[in-house]
Amino acid sequence: MVSRLRPVPLAVAAALSGCAVAAFAADPAPTLAPVTVSSSALALGSDEMATPVTVLDGDELVTKRGASLGETLENEEGIRSSHFGAGAGRPIIRGMDGARVKVLSDGAEVQDASTVSPDHAVALEPMLSQQIEVLRGPSALAYGGGAIGGVVNVLDNKIPTRRPARGIEGSAEVRANTGAGESAEALGLTADVGGGLVVHAEGLKRHAGDYRVGSGWDGGGRVGGSYNNTQTGSAGLSWVGQRGYLGAAYTDQRNRYGLPGHNHSYEGCSAAGDRLNCIVEGSDGAAAGEGVPYVLLRSRRWDVRGELSDPLPGFAKARLRASTTRYRHDEIEDGEIDTTFRNRARDGRLELEHYPVAGWRGVVGLQLTRRDFSALGDDAIVAPSVTDRQGVYLVEEKRIGDLRLEAGLRHERQTIDIASDQGNTRHTGNSASVGAVWRFAPQYSLGTSLSRTQRLPTAEELYSNGPHLATSTIERGDPSLRAETSRNIDLTLRKTGGDTTFGASVFRNRIGNYIYARTLDAFEGLQLVQYAQRDATFTGVEGHVRQRISAFAGVTLFGDYVRAQLADGGGDLPRIPARRLGVRLDTTWGRWSGEAEAYRVAAQDRLAAFETRTPGYTMVNLTANYTTRLGGLDTTFYARGTNLTNTLAFNHSSFIKNAAPLMGRNLTVGARVAF
Repeated sequence: MVSRLRPVPLAVAAALSGCAVAAFAADPAPTLAPVTVSSSALALGSDEMATPVTVLDGDELVTKRGASLGETLENEEGIRSSHFGAGAGRPIIRGMDGARVKVLSDGAEVQDASTVSPDHAVALEPMLSQQIEVLRGPSALAYGGGAIGGVVNVLDNKIPTRRPARGIEGSAEVRANTGAGESAEALGLTADVGGGLVVHAEGLKRHAGDYRVGSGWDGGGRVGGSYNNTQTGSAGLSWVGQRGYLGAAYTDQRNRYGLPGHNHSYEGCSAAGDRLNCIVEGSDGAAAGEGVPYVLLRSRRWDVRGELSDPLPGFAKARLRASTTRYRHDEIEDGEIDTTFRNRARDGRLELEHYPVAGWRGVVGLQLTRRDFSALGDDAIVAPSVTDRQGVYLVEEKRIGDLRLEAGLRHERQTIDIASDQGNTRHTGNSASVGAVWRFAPQYSLGTSLSRTQRLPTAEELYSNGPHLATSTIERGDPSLRAETSRNIDLTLRKTGGDTTFGASVFRNRIGNYIYARTLDAFEGLQLVQYAQRDATFTGVEGHVRQRISAFAGVTLFGDYVRAQLADGGGDLPRIPARRLGVRLDTTWGRWSGEAEAYRVAAQDRLAAFETRTPGYTMVNLTANYTTRLGGLDTTFYARGTNLTNTLAFNHSSFIKNAAPLMGRNLTVGARVAF
């Protein structure tokens, strides 16, 4: 019965009923202080944004952090994970993934190969993060017009921005889980060494085996090749003064993770025009050879960050973010390297925040990016390429009484030089966005945003040509692809204080020349895909309403929904997440806090050509935290139980949904000490 409920009217009705019950009433409950969103360019509070923003920090982040960024964020409203086993998982925001979702490390792009394919991990460690922000809207233009889905900014401590109050501070954490037999340890330390110099060092080690799935899967009790082993270390040094800081850090990350679902039975297939021609021999699938293929990943990255107050007349701040990355991963099969991916990239961003001019306060910025990418080997589907991108942007705001106005502009140029006879490409893009937040009553606000943004095609969309067995596809690019043009409207209603709080958003995104992988033919799971363009529309809703039921407890109704369709009767787009609706009970009692939640993900039967239906499922989760002081140290013990009913669940957004169901019953326990 639950699976048949429509989340759009329910979410809107819940928010409006919250308004009716609590609007303009006496409100004895305090208003929570908003969290500063550093990636908003103007460092706005989370309640000041014209579009929805998700911020995870503190104990909530500690308990939700997973082995991948997608796993960490997948239960937030409007966000899912691409889920490629346990080693790789990228956030999907409002049905969009890949290059349409920018992943940042404190404002600088994470340069890896995760936008190329969902089996490639994000070269970033969530367990070392201090805050994770997800935003959309005008401020996202600071990070590229291509961020049509959104921006995920992961904040860390590897470059100190202040001096430790007691001269030295740090944290240590250990955790383990039952679903994959995972163990993980993390340690971070920051010290003031005098003369304004502050040093930081941190490290993490994780070992996880193949994870168990829910009951009743015909593939067995565990997903073969879903293990994940990670080692990450960083060292940073900053000079911190009264007007700002300047620092640098080096990060070395090494991963080894399996590629479940790899199928050898398709190696006799090739494309003949728009059809597949397959000669199948010994179709043992992933069982062939000497086990499941795996990835050996290494990312070596330098970051430079700085901020200076009053750098020039008329300007309040200058901010610098720069990085250089040497990324490589080898896909190993039968003990030999099958394909090697390399990405040597540089990214630099300089921003100047000016003092108000005619009441407008804003940021002007310049971004330069260079990406030297190559894939060499049997499964290399694109020739080596060098992508140069330059962007200039402006983000402004003005406050008029209870109204805050914001606007953003960005211009981009991109050149891709390809090492083949397909010809180089050049694109330009212009993006603009306006928004407003109206505080029409105490603790209430209405936000709206209108944007026109352009995303430039990637080298993979332009030039791919060949089999990609990890995703069971044969891919073809199209060098004639043009820039996408997105026209988006977003409405957000919030109440941030009182016994009843809520946030509800509706959006509609019409995208001209939307680039998608069109399936031309299929054979027993293998798909022949051609990157093509067609107008598309994304429409959806996401929201929550929380009612305080006592001084120490509250209940929340939450949900999200997105529908993505091609224009002119072209049908639905593939791998769009199904609607979700749930309820959560939270409580705080002295040093204890906890949550109990249950949510229903509906069956996805709005399908693209050659796509298969995914059944719905219900998840039940429990979380408990206990904070205390042991030996003078702030200590948190936590436990999180997920999928407590051991439900067999499949993620419709995953390329390998049938080969790698979601994890079954799992208990994660951990302890974190801060000093």
